[in-house]
Amino acid sequence: MPSLPELARAHTDLTEDDLAWLALLQADWQIIADLSFADLVLWLPDRSGSGYWAAGQMRPTTGPTALVDDIVGTFVATGRRPLLDAAVAQGRIARDGDPEWRDDVPVRVEAIPVRRGDRVIAVVGRNTNLHGVRTPSRLELSYLQTAGELTQMIANGSFPYPGQRSDHADSPRVGDGFIRVGASGRVAYASPNALSVYRKLGLSTDLADQNLAEVTRALIPASMRPDEETISAVLGARMPRDSEIGNREATVIVRAIPLRPTGELTGGLIMLRDVTDLRSRDRELVTKDATIREIHHRVKNNLQTVAALLRLQARRIESVRGREALEEAVRRVGAIAVVHETLSQSFTEAVEFDVVADQLIGLVSEVGAHAGSVALRRTGSFGTVESDNATPLAMVLTEVLQNAMEHGFPDGRSGTVEVAAGDVGEELVVRISDDGIGLPAGFDLASASSLGLSIVQTLVAELGGTLRLGPRSEGAGTVAEFAFPR
Repeated sequence: MPSLPELARAHTDLTEDDLAWLALLQADWQIIADLSFADLVLWLPDRSGSGYWAAGQMRPTTGPTALVDDIVGTFVATGRRPLLDAAVAQGRIARDGDPEWRDDVPVRVEAIPVRRGDRVIAVVGRNTNLHGVRTPSRLELSYLQTAGELTQMIANGSFPYPGQRSDHADSPRVGDGFIRVGASGRVAYASPNALSVYRKLGLSTDLADQNLAEVTRALIPASMRPDEETISAVLGARMPRDSEIGNREATVIVRAIPLRPTGELTGGLIMLRDVTDLRSRDRELVTKDATIREIHHRVKNNLQTVAALLRLQARRIESVRGREALEEAVRRVGAIAVVHETLSQSFTEAVEFDVVADQLIGLVSEVGAHAGSVALRRTGSFGTVESDNATPLAMVLTEVLQNAMEHGFPDGRSGTVEVAAGDVGEELVVRISDDGIGLPAGFDLASASSLGLSIVQTLVAELGGTLRLGPRSEGAGTVAEFAFPR
């Protein structure tokens, strides 16, 4: 199904500003469809003047549809729909007294010109299924009156209001709660759902003929209100704005659409949505996220305590090999602690691993016999790594770097170790190369017995990856390359 911009660029001379205006209208036209109990179709006049293209369609949620099939992308020639021709030519709403019959359904059709500045840039066809029409209730009369004023505003170019959209997830809809206020801000009509929302806020009387802003102020403590101007402007429907209000009992999103069908303010449409449960879930999620970050923080602190205890123990051991083993354990615990420290500062379950890698490189380069004599640097980027993979990846990186430092540069030699990371296809590939003395003669990774390499092979397998260890192709040194799928 073609989009509005695609159809407009292919068949019309509408500008980008025109398309932005139509997109703003479409963001709000569910409101008009629901208030009208009618299907809406957006028609774009072809640049040749030969007819109209259907560029958008909206069905009502308050009544039966008049258009069973989707018609977006269809073309209607000039003369086939006289109301469309009249709306474009005369710049006013065109309607016919006799209904059209479609699939044995009587449909009342109206054509509403969409004006922007001094030009009619499109037409909204309003199609009402008359099988759903009955003696209207007071609610339906209020809906229809408001819909009529909004369509008149579309025709004279004063609706939609720039900057106001209702297509975000928690925006109120007509059925959530509808209040019609007069120019003075007094309630002319409140739907049963709107009254229920105010009952949750603590209202015990009726809303009819009351000043909505004053009633709301009485229900909401001053410490929980938005600024006073916002309450007056939104609940008096003087400005096209939305606001969130509430007390300890309920939270409500309020949206105001001022009605100016003839240019002067005649009143306003107020829509309400009770979001008490939604905000409660939001608070629970925030609390949960904060708890998870606090857990990561405490795990990091505990690991640092373990590392400190191991360092104390290493200092008391006279055996050189025993001391080296404990120092390696300290380094491994430190690598895990770095991951938890990063997760404790993150709002997602993924890790920006460049931060972790740089800390690990600094950790390895600052300890051991080669501190300061071997330069470690990183090129490329690890990108984002899922938290489940972050710890094994950190361990692998630390072990390989430590092996490069210990075995590539004996007797205090100086040199360089480079960590290069980047994506190759669907894999993250990490290449660690050094310009040290290289691997011993006859080295075979499969038969290597060192604890560090055993840990690396086990963790790479856990990541579902591959490991390669061999001589550098250019000059002396060693290359360790491991890759795992994203």
